[in-house]
Order: sequence, then C-alpha cells, then structure tokens
Amino acid sequence: MSLLVSTYNWPRALELVLESVRGQRVLPREVVIADDGSRDDTRRLIERLTPGFPVPLVHVWHEDTGFRLAAIRNKGIAATRGDYIVQIDGDILLHPAFIAAHAAFARDDSWVQGSRALLNASCTARLLDGTQRDVRCLNAGIQHRQNALYIPWLSRFIRGPRDGMQRVRGAHMAFWRDDLVRVNGYDERIEGWGREDSELATRLINAGVHRRNLKFSAVAYHLCHTSANFDSVDRNHQRLERTMHERLVWTELGLDQYLDREQFA
Repeated sequence: MSLLVSTYNWPRALELVLESVRGQRVLPREVVIADDGSRDDTRRLIERLTPGFPVPLVHVWHEDTGFRLAAIRNKGIAATRGDYIVQIDGDILLHPAFIAAHAAFARDDSWVQGSRALLNASCTARLLDGTQRDVRCLNAGIQHRQNALYIPWLSRFIRGPRDGMQRVRGAHMAFWRDDLVRVNGYDERIEGWGREDSELATRLINAGVHRRNLKFSAVAYHLCHTSANFDSVDRNHQRLERTMHERLVWTELGLDQYLDREQFA
C-alpha cells in the first residue's frame, strides 16, 4: 500500500502529516508526496526527514504554473509502487490506526471515500506552533466530531452515497492502482480548484468500480486553512457533467503520459 500526499507551499502542515504517518501502527510501503510547485522550503523539509523516516519518502514536483492538482496527482500515482493507493491532502492528520483501517477495508472492484473531522482555527494554530502535540476525539476545536469517532466495528454497517457527485472529497480517498490505470487517472484538463475528484470518481463508477464509504476507523483530521479560489468551479463542473451524461470511462489527458505502455495492455 502506498500513501499519496498532495501538497503546496505549507511545509509545516506537511511536517505534521508526516509525523502522524510515523506514528502508524501499520506503516504504508512508501509515502509519495505530490507537490504542485512548492518553494524550496518544502524540498528541504523532505530532505531533512528522509534519512530517519521509517518508509521511503518520494518527492514528485512540477513547476508552479497554477493549480494543477490533477496533473501532480497523476505524476504521484505513476511514482507509486504499491498495488493500493490511499490518497490524502497535505493538511490531513492521521489517527494511528489509519493505514491499518484502510488495509482491512479494501475490497476488489471498489474505491473508497473516507471522511474527516475538521479542526478549527484555534486548534490548528496550537498544532502548528507545537503547543498541542496530537489530536484526540474529545479535544476542543473539532467540528464534525462524529467523524473523529474510532469505532471500527461500525465501519461495515455504513452505506452512504453511491454515486460520484455526493460528498466526494479528494482529501481522503483510496483506490486500487490498476483501477486508476484502467480509467487513465485524473483528467488534467481540469485545472483550478474543484471537481477533479468527482470527475475521476464518476469515471471509476462508469467502469464498474463501485464506491464504498469508510467511517469510524480510518479517522483523519483536516487542518483549518483559507478558502480556495472558486473561479474555475463552473468550467470544471461542465466537464464533470459531460463525463456523467456520456458515461465516459477514459480521459484523453491523463495518467498514461507517465506510465509505460505495457501497463495499459
């Protein structure tokens, strides 16, 4: 299993994420950091942490020419070596059982939508400045607290949405690598914030890969940050609607740019 972490110019948040990875009861095979053009301080952080980190840290970077999350995630996916990929954003802190929970929940012919609890500005500030060392379910400053509950036996009873539109959050998802190859990964024509995850989810569903929703075991905490720029949402939503209406499975500008052709045989 590979952990794919996307990041952009927030090295302190990334450091906290990697600290939570270090504390996992079951470690991933590797951590691939998909960096959408961060400054050198992110590279220096990764170089500092790499020698003592318990699994390989792989830093995949491209030039900052705007919000190109779909492209850098494809490049990160191409760099993974695990057959299963758990994807998070670089501001998501992990419960110690996070990776173990994903390993137990994974099933063939499915992708997973995870949940996350939101941390308010005060709690986030305490974590960033080191006055708070970790997050627990009953800590102050947690929103959507039900998503912070660790009750693993409940996970198998959660149904939740089954389509690619409702509550799709790329900040916490998981896929079989072969399924991503089958649909050619993210559509890189989607640039700017919004809908890249829903569009990919819809193509996976169109390809027969069904959605499963994971709660109460792979607990994740989302650091507070400023709102994204929504200028691209309408344009990106049009591409999502085309994928839905035409029941598309494949994107013409996707993962295959970075993979050997043999992987698509």
